[in-house]
Amino acid sequence: MLRKRMPVAEPYKIKMVEPLIMCSRDYRKKAISDAHYNTFLLQSSDVYIDLLTDSGTAAMSEYQWAGIMLGDEAYAGSKNFYVLERAVQKHYGYEFVLPTHQGRGAEHIISKLLIKPGDYVPGNMYFTTTRAHQELAGGTFVDVIIDEAHDATSLHPFKGNVDLEKLKNLVGMVGRERVPYLNLQACVNMAGGQPFSLSNLRSVSEYCSGQGIKIILDATRCLENAWFIKQKEPGFAHWSIAEILREICAYTDGCTMSGKKDLLVNIGGFLGLRDLHLYEKACELGTLFEGLHTYGGMAGRDMEAMARGIEEAVKEEHLNQRIGQVHYLAEKIQENGVPIVLPVGGHAVYLDASAMLPHLSQDQFPAQSLAAALYLETGVRAMERGVVSAGRDKASGEHNYPKLELVRLTVPRRVYTNSHMDVVAYGVGLCKERREKIKGLRMVYEPDSMRFFQARFELLEKKSNAIKSPRKNSACVSENAKTLAKNQR
Repeated sequence: MLRKRMPVAEPYKIKMVEPLIMCSRDYRKKAISDAHYNTFLLQSSDVYIDLLTDSGTAAMSEYQWAGIMLGDEAYAGSKNFYVLERAVQKHYGYEFVLPTHQGRGAEHIISKLLIKPGDYVPGNMYFTTTRAHQELAGGTFVDVIIDEAHDATSLHPFKGNVDLEKLKNLVGMVGRERVPYLNLQACVNMAGGQPFSLSNLRSVSEYCSGQGIKIILDATRCLENAWFIKQKEPGFAHWSIAEILREICAYTDGCTMSGKKDLLVNIGGFLGLRDLHLYEKACELGTLFEGLHTYGGMAGRDMEAMARGIEEAVKEEHLNQRIGQVHYLAEKIQENGVPIVLPVGGHAVYLDASAMLPHLSQDQFPAQSLAAALYLETGVRAMERGVVSAGRDKASGEHNYPKLELVRLTVPRRVYTNSHMDVVAYGVGLCKERREKIKGLRMVYEPDSMRFFQARFELLEKKSNAIKSPRKNSACVSENAKTLAKNQR
């Protein structure tokens, strides 16, 4: 008997392939040691399946690549800017568009424009770069997400929702003049890719409007958030993704966007605004830090690719397959009894490292340890989202200890097949079988901010704190070359 529902297949066919090579376990053992157990410090040629991030790692379509050839690299007034501007106005609804080299460029500009020293910026859980820019501008981030977001086992369908009482309490405590805006993140990254609901956004918007507090949307994964609203929120099943996206943005005053996620490009972002005066001030800062207001750190060809990416990304069949693949990976991992964050989000599967490695305290960096172990066992690169990412308390200097200690398996868009997901799930299961042998880590170097990018670690069994010089990857390149030559023969 046939299944009741047809399986979801990729809405594309493959035209070009990139060979993947797995290095030997002995090589990977040396590679992760020389990378100081930080997967960000691994060289990509040493990685078999790369789930470090979905930022800038999507495969562009033939339509986007064709647009690349239409790049107008004029310093001022590039025709591609106007194509991008029209696409943003159509699908996001913001009248004024300032391109940036990537999303954090937009975060930098809006933080400098709106935050004064001593201000407080509420948000539905922090994101690393966003909070860093807010702090650099003299602000203090305050988490006003619902409590369920901090519980990996909660099945609340919209764990990205703002807790309105927490927001009201903050405003009552510090005064609304000290709250320049609410930072609202779509598909909250640090909570496991969890969406907010439109009903919650409407209530929050009504309150903020009455208080004179702006809402700035982190629209990086807003299309995925729109997909969850269509799937889970009553009354929206018959809305298109494009309609839901416009409805979300209508309740906000502006957005920061990293086009490297939803919009299927390898570089670029933008700041979307409704207020002309604010836009003009943003253009001044943009010229200083990004580039002229009609390119803002992007090449004309990349603006064209992003505009075309918007057209493709709002299509429901694309999101069905993209999010469906993430959920496929989650199902395969759960079959091995591995604890993950539930419900499954839109861009990644998050392993609950604390539950998987109960023999390691948070001071021993269980998520960092698990990410390193996963690479060692399988060549799969993931990333830590726990105490390392949370950084230190600015006043006490002590670690911030988030309730969630996670390893993020981030699925790039249109890059891997479900067979690759099967390999990843197998590797995660292997780590679970060998979890008692996974050792904790000691941090031996950290930068002052964004430490998860460059921090260095050593195994706790080691006594020396010496930091080795960066390694060369010639051995694996040679190994890869031999394997490729053999396959070609």
